[in-house]
Amino acid sequence: MTQKTAFSLTAGIMVSAVALYLALRRVPFADLSAYLAVIDYGWVLLSGAVAVPCYILRTLRWRIILESRIKLGFWQVFHPLMIGFMLNSILPGRAGEAARPYILAKKENLPFTTGLATVAMERLLDMGFLILLSFAVLTTLDLDPGLTVSFGGYQLSPDLLSGLGKGMIRLCLGLMGGILLILLPLTRSLIQKLILSAPGIIPFASMSLKQRLREKLMQPLADLINLFAAGFSLLKKPGKTIQCLLLTLLIWGGTALSFYVMAKGCPGVDLSYPESVALMVIICLFIALPSAPGYWGVWEAGGVFGLSLFGVEVGIAAGYTLANHFIQLLPVIVMGLISAMATGADILRTPKIRAGERAGTKSDVSPGSGKESL
Repeated sequence: MTQKTAFSLTAGIMVSAVALYLALRRVPFADLSAYLAVIDYGWVLLSGAVAVPCYILRTLRWRIILESRIKLGFWQVFHPLMIGFMLNSILPGRAGEAARPYILAKKENLPFTTGLATVAMERLLDMGFLILLSFAVLTTLDLDPGLTVSFGGYQLSPDLLSGLGKGMIRLCLGLMGGILLILLPLTRSLIQKLILSAPGIIPFASMSLKQRLREKLMQPLADLINLFAAGFSLLKKPGKTIQCLLLTLLIWGGTALSFYVMAKGCPGVDLSYPESVALMVIICLFIALPSAPGYWGVWEAGGVFGLSLFGVEVGIAAGYTLANHFIQLLPVIVMGLISAMATGADILRTPKIRAGERAGTKSDVSPGSGKESL
């Protein structure tokens, strides 16, 4: 292990520990420890076992998305996916999202930008589904406007929850608008022409400087737009899109089921399956906030607030949420480490893609033409 790798791991663990302490500092640790001691950990382990197949479903979904550009075996997709999720759990900045296409670029020679677009496609499916669930939750739950719960430095209220839901909707709509502009040949070509003509408006620059900027900076950027658009070619295949939508339903249904199973082993937490879905959605809205590695702090805040809506006392809610968070992350970290060893991936290396890897080969795109083989 290099010194840089050791530092990154240590820093990630320390930030997570501080975030967890800040989230739980006002919860009596004696009461929390006593509650954690009476949880039935057989149900906890079963909850973790229920969550694991969701990552198999995620692998199948990402594999379908990737098929439009490259056909890969199950393990060729599973390993980068688990490494990415593992890095999101231990490092800040959601580094795993870039790690997944980086590994594919190194191992499978898939252009980094195209791989990144397939990850964005995955996230768009998740966000769209969560927006639908959020709408259902916010319109069916009987939220007391005056309800306020203080936890981990957050003032949790229905207004905050509604604001997070609206923020996710705006983000999703912005992403969809940007993707649409890139996917449509006419607007994509216009964007590329604007990029290539940008050096021409620089005042007092010589013609040779403008030409160098166009060749060295603007042309590669225009080519990247083609590669990025190629990652969304799934949208041109309705059958594959429907398969991905069904897998998304199963992924989130399975995740909610793991929350439901977890409640069976936690005294004082009696959740129906629809309430487990609502709790999962609320936690997902909270982890959209800036957070420490592994979402420590905001996950607990969302869980405590969500359970308070169902009449669960704060100390019990903190115990359930903490145990649930741990059992959701543990399999991810273990499988991610196993995948890293299986592939020999340098999991903490900064994803620096060489110019040739970013641009792809000449068969991938026709530079500046606005066309690619989708």
